[in-house]
Amino acid sequence: MLSFFFPGQNIGSQESPLPYLSPQLTGQRLLVGANFASAGVGILNDTGIQFVNIIRIAAQLEYFQQYQQRVRALIGADRTKQLVKQALVLMTLGGNDFVNNYYLVPYSARSRQYSLPDYVKFLISEYQKVLMKLYNLGVTRVLVTGTGPMGCVPAELAQRSRNGQCDAELQRAAGLFNPQLTQMLQNLNRKIGRNVFIAANTELMHNDFISNPGAYGFVTSKVACCGQGPYNGLGLCTQLSNLCPNRDQYAFWDPFHPSEKANKIIVQQILTGTTEYMTPMNLSTILAVDSKV
Repeated sequence: MLSFFFPGQNIGSQESPLPYLSPQLTGQRLLVGANFASAGVGILNDTGIQFVNIIRIAAQLEYFQQYQQRVRALIGADRTKQLVKQALVLMTLGGNDFVNNYYLVPYSARSRQYSLPDYVKFLISEYQKVLMKLYNLGVTRVLVTGTGPMGCVPAELAQRSRNGQCDAELQRAAGLFNPQLTQMLQNLNRKIGRNVFIAANTELMHNDFISNPGAYGFVTSKVACCGQGPYNGLGLCTQLSNLCPNRDQYAFWDPFHPSEKANKIIVQQILTGTTEYMTPMNLSTILAVDSKV
């Protein structure tokens, strides 16, 4: 999923980028950036086929091109080029290619086609193509997040775990994908000759509070605040769901997504984390470097 923006909360701007298809994204609001993301999409076109009307990554890139055309009409070609060059792009892809594709059903088409290690290599090669298309559209700073610990989210605990332990197979997938993603980004940077792509080890960031929730003020990292069934891990968060009394005490808001408090922990690591979390540098360092250019 693609988001294009100028440094927002914690890093400068008072406005968050609107969805690209929002009717309000006109005039000066275009200069804040735009969010092209669509839930459920992946690196591969066949990821998320069970969802209706999702905007696949190829279409998101086409929208990004349209966005630049609209900005050029507003401020001219030279200023648009500089605007894109100064912006930060956030890319979050990969997790859905496992939970909504390879492991969506037993003996899925992709799991029959590839062993897990070969599937990961295939994903990485396809992701590299996506990122190079993005780079060729003029961006020079791309923050790329890995997958979280996919086997530990309440949805997977509800469906795959009998004793509350993280699912070993999904954890194996994350353990294969994330290091190869970081290596691919480093290789791209060497090829380009500058640090365009920044890898965020979101698996490790999640693991910190999943393995020791009490240290971060959470009462649980297994049960979602909003949901139903075991671990509140089934279905969507609706008016009929079980709802926790205090969302700040839960590491997960719904069966898949971290709570706001957990997301703030992740963002802080992106901003100031060591190279264990951020490769080759954290976002604060990037902003300091770019401010001198």
